[in-house]
Amino acid sequence: MAKESMKAREVKRAKLVARYAEKRAALKSIIAHADVSTEEGAMAAYEAARKLQDIPRNANPIRLHNRCKVTGRPKGYMRQFGLSRIQFREMASSGLIPGVKKASW
Repeated sequence: MAKESMKAREVKRAKLVARYAEKRAALKSIIAHADVSTEEGAMAAYEAARKLQDIPRNANPIRLHNRCKVTGRPKGYMRQFGLSRIQFREMASSGLIPGVKKASW
């Protein structure tokens, strides 16, 4: 089981990413589509890059890490179910996940 502080940190990061997503996208598009050959375009790109640096680091979606919804385990995460491999196996064996059954041959 992960520490509660680690789970809370991930939730806080997710909220921060959602809050700044629109602003980050707007600044990124300005930087990507700026005409750097002109003086005005170069200044616009530079200003957008400066503003992008002022956004908190944890607002970057790269910093998010998937965690198991039950235990908070960061490794062995199965995206389709939102669980770690260990919890997935236990819940599937108990019949708690609909449509999943153990393969046998």
